[in-house]
Amino acid sequence: MLLVLTLNWGLLPEVAWARTQTPPATQSSIQPYLDRVIKQLTEFRLDNGMKFIVLERHQAPVVSFLTYADVGGVDEPDGKTGVAHFLEHLAFKGTTRIGTVDYKAEKPLLDRLDQLAAQIQSAKTAGNKDEVAQLTTEFEKVEAQAAKLVKQNDLGRIVEQAGGVGLNANTSSEATRYFYSFPANKLELWMSLESERFLEPVFREFYKEKDVILEERRLRVENSPIGMMIEKFNDAAFTVHPYRRPVIGYDEDIRNLTREDVQQFFDTHYVPSNLTMAVVGDVNPAEVKRLAQVYFGRYKAKAKADGQIPTEPKQTQTREVTLKLNSQPWYLEGYHRPAITHPDNAVYDIIGRLLSDGRTSRLYKSLVEKQRLALSAQGFSGFPGDKYPNLMLFYALTAPGHTVDEVAVALRKEIDSLRTEPVSATELDRVKTQARAELLRSLDSNMGMAQQLLEYEVKTGSWRNLFKQLNQLEAVTAADVQRVAKATFTPQNRTIGKLLSQ
Repeated sequence: MLLVLTLNWGLLPEVAWARTQTPPATQSSIQPYLDRVIKQLTEFRLDNGMKFIVLERHQAPVVSFLTYADVGGVDEPDGKTGVAHFLEHLAFKGTTRIGTVDYKAEKPLLDRLDQLAAQIQSAKTAGNKDEVAQLTTEFEKVEAQAAKLVKQNDLGRIVEQAGGVGLNANTSSEATRYFYSFPANKLELWMSLESERFLEPVFREFYKEKDVILEERRLRVENSPIGMMIEKFNDAAFTVHPYRRPVIGYDEDIRNLTREDVQQFFDTHYVPSNLTMAVVGDVNPAEVKRLAQVYFGRYKAKAKADGQIPTEPKQTQTREVTLKLNSQPWYLEGYHRPAITHPDNAVYDIIGRLLSDGRTSRLYKSLVEKQRLALSAQGFSGFPGDKYPNLMLFYALTAPGHTVDEVAVALRKEIDSLRTEPVSATELDRVKTQARAELLRSLDSNMGMAQQLLEYEVKTGSWRNLFKQLNQLEAVTAADVQRVAKATFTPQNRTIGKLLSQ
């Protein structure tokens, strides 16, 4: 469970959505439903480049909203890892009007804190302890003055008092998502709040939030053996692509981030053409467009950052990383695979399901139930994200009395069987049937639909690919599975991770 939490933290949308990209065994029951969805969906783009996807669902008087910023950990400058996640935290702190008692009085205090923080850092570098102590005393005094002008959780209070629920956000390697739901008659309130949130943000309480994030990293990495293992594993599996870096950031980078760093990152990436909004629920698309032009039309058009993400070179030999910590032994094995836009994406999805999707999967039935070598055995297709070429990752928690090497042999046997033996029609139909149920469940909620639509819109170029994926997955054959398995599951494409008890 700990590994699942570690892997999913900051990656929940990728994991959940990758699991729902699979079609039913037959489309006779689901296709009419999907056709209706497509007919009820409209899209438009404002003059400044911001795009909206609107899906009418009048079953209940509620609306779910999702703001998708096409920016994540991979877009961070070297030495400033964690800034995307830091910005997500600060996006809840308010604006020049929300979250403050008197912004005119607050602003000079925030500026002074930045000055003092820089002076403290310089004094520490110079080894001047007396100066550090003096500056720290003044910093704490100014911070206390600024705190008196802050209206804590003001955005959350406004949302809650208006009947809103689920106010939250997450940051992944590839995107930052902000979401919540409102009663249908609060459409304009969302337009007002969300547009102001990213038009005039104030990154207040920066230094307090830095401590929160550092504690979060300690909890999920430094004090978590599997968290440390994942960080080392990714660093070994990727040599140049920023997938190798943790979304939360490295400790030193987080400590050195400044409020100016966050502001620059925001100014660079939170431009209208890099934001896509989904509005799903009891709404009138014409009214959504009218209000969007009023509120989000205030944003000035600005060119999207032309970031060059390094291309990961082809792996040519097995890589291995071993850690000895106070932990139950874990075994990890990963293989490079192409991005979500690759023609074989559906085949990789099927392979992931065959091997590691639930208690009927091959890894669970063999390693956990039959041989009892592991307490759990699972995997992900599309780790740590899928916008760029990524990994198929498999992992197992070793059972007492067994070793990671035993687990490795058993896991490799199941993986290799896909290369040497065609999958039966019965097993292939089973995973497609499972996929149908998961897809229907994910699309049943307004928020689930919003997430799926934006995921495909931004990563593949069109939300329509969500529905095209059904046909692609249905067309996967046993020969496709064997072909892709032979090309992927090779020693030279393999990265191994061993977490051993010390």
